[in-house]
Amino acid sequence: MEKFSSLARFKSSCPFLGGTKTSTLRALSSTISPRFPSISQLTERAVGCPIMGPALVMRSTQMVAGYASVAGQADVQKIHHNKGIFPGTSVSEADISKCPHASAARAAARMADDLAAASTAKAPEAKKEVPNTAQKAAAAGCPFHKAAAAAKEQPVKAAVITETQTTPTVSDAYNYDKFYAAELEKKHKDQSYRYFNNINRLATKFPIAHTAKVKDEVQVWCANDYLGMGNNPVVLETMHRALDKYGAGAGGTRNIAGNSAMHLGLERELATLHRKEAALVFSSCYVANDATLSTLGSKLPGCVYFSDASNHASMIQGIRHSGAKKEIFKHNDLDDLEAKLQKYPKDTPKIIAFESVYSMCGSIGPIKEICDLAKKYGALTFLDEVHAVGLYGPRGAGVAEHLDWESHQTAGQSSEPIKDSVMDRIDMITGTLGKAYGTVGGYVAGSRDFIDMIRSYAPGFIFTTSLPPATVAGARASIIYQKHHVGDRALKQVNVRTVKERFAALDIPVVPGPSHIVPVLVGDAGLAKAASDKLLHEHGIYVQAINFPTVAVGEERLRVTVTPRHTAEQIDGLITAMDTVFTELDINRISKWAKLGGRANVGTGKENVQPIWSNDQINTAGQPQTLHDGDTALVDVNAVQAVRESFEDLLGAVELSETELKVEAALMTGAVEHIAGALPKKVKAPRAFVNPIDMPVAPAVAVSA
Repeated sequence: MEKFSSLARFKSSCPFLGGTKTSTLRALSSTISPRFPSISQLTERAVGCPIMGPALVMRSTQMVAGYASVAGQADVQKIHHNKGIFPGTSVSEADISKCPHASAARAAARMADDLAAASTAKAPEAKKEVPNTAQKAAAAGCPFHKAAAAAKEQPVKAAVITETQTTPTVSDAYNYDKFYAAELEKKHKDQSYRYFNNINRLATKFPIAHTAKVKDEVQVWCANDYLGMGNNPVVLETMHRALDKYGAGAGGTRNIAGNSAMHLGLERELATLHRKEAALVFSSCYVANDATLSTLGSKLPGCVYFSDASNHASMIQGIRHSGAKKEIFKHNDLDDLEAKLQKYPKDTPKIIAFESVYSMCGSIGPIKEICDLAKKYGALTFLDEVHAVGLYGPRGAGVAEHLDWESHQTAGQSSEPIKDSVMDRIDMITGTLGKAYGTVGGYVAGSRDFIDMIRSYAPGFIFTTSLPPATVAGARASIIYQKHHVGDRALKQVNVRTVKERFAALDIPVVPGPSHIVPVLVGDAGLAKAASDKLLHEHGIYVQAINFPTVAVGEERLRVTVTPRHTAEQIDGLITAMDTVFTELDINRISKWAKLGGRANVGTGKENVQPIWSNDQINTAGQPQTLHDGDTALVDVNAVQAVRESFEDLLGAVELSETELKVEAALMTGAVEHIAGALPKKVKAPRAFVNPIDMPVAPAVAVSA
């Protein structure tokens, strides 16, 4: 509070303070500088001020001198004894930390050094010597001061310190710290430096989270827990039961003590989901992609990869690590892909690697057409369904399943492949357990021999500890639940449509696409960061800024994630806040982008893209409706039962609670009454009376076109 009172006195005379909201100042002052750990981000920025910069350096020097003078007073021995420390011939690090003024002086010295380093960092060409402030804190009356100063002075004698150089002990040694600082400075200069917000999602309040301060709550609008399965009750129940029975960790790699029935059960579930012969689980889908592509490409003789230009970093790394030749084709450009395929004989091993849903632009890959080209030119197909599994198809198997909706819906939960369906024509499918399924992990599914080869050769699988049994159980529970319940992904699509339509009505630019991705175009790294900060600190809405290298320079954006659990009132708040921030920061809207010739397909007349989910497909969930504040999210009883039955062999049956018994009694009573109404009047149906309980009922509202 004292810091903010001081700031308030100077707001009228300082252009920076006067033009900055108190909430922003509070955030900056409470966040540690990533480059200078003893000062805040606010102090680091203030160093560059022509008024505050010199004042801060002067004040830090005064503080150091003040601590030194205290150390020289006659009662210093008494201070030590009162704190239970008695200086001897040798002074330890622990003794220094105990000394009240020595530790404070050292902290002040560190702050002074960081301030000096921050000021010299503003002009990296001028190699000024960082003053050894700790020496100023040394005084004859305090042995702890001397020890602290001596420790600080040691590296100074070994080498001349320039900028943030601290580690070299020999004058001709490579300056590693200077290298680190230079690389970080590049990030700061091009405004691509990544800031990580402290966001703690609350299981009982989804999509609410608290920040670094437990009582400060915000709405999360960018998490990849697309369906809220991270707090689904049957997922949590299954994880708790598995944790109690099998403990916290897996105990080793899959080859050594870490291959449990839970892991094997999850892999069977994933193979069944994609109607493939087998599947293999990894610690993440980044690892799954990297390990699979690198192993396959290095083993296939003369293999050539054909990679979409917008593929995820994990696929790019996997192809690079394989050492195989690669051809990069333009994003979703079938003509360019075919032109590159034509360059190689048909008997050359080829792999076309692409995604179903591209997460930063929302486009969907032409899966069927790529399969046609693969057949024509003798190539394998590798499809990344990371941002699609759980979200598309009647059972949540992804876009490949969604494209043959009726066939897969008719086949139900059968594990048998549907011949000539799009999903059947894909050779390798990878997916994640950490997005729509709400847990963590990744996998690859395909033929039995292919999976066995990856299992036998991929270092990313062989040499890492396997996922904990509780995590694996939760992932499998989530998959089973979504295989039996289409309502969550259907309601998500309803909410996505609503948000996109309302943004468009306010001229707010959304990169057009047929998927659930809502990328709000900003077009500038600094503005994207500023918009994200404003939304968080002034509106309590967390949307992360996305910049280079995740997206191209000039196409920076705010990637909004809409879930089935966001309420109508929360959607209203998001729309209003985004509109306000766009106005305050003067961010280009659709009409402005159109005048500039368009960017990222915004302002080019390509905004009207037909969503992949049709109205009929959405309404298979019973015409879902957006929740309102206070509403209870629906939990599918049949899907819950399917999960529990799947784990009975390992975890046993779940005993119903008193509430669940009441629900079952109410269900039976209602069924009996329904039958009684259809029977002749002379037949009296038995009735069982139970206490009334509140049960959520799915509303029936038609989805607009």
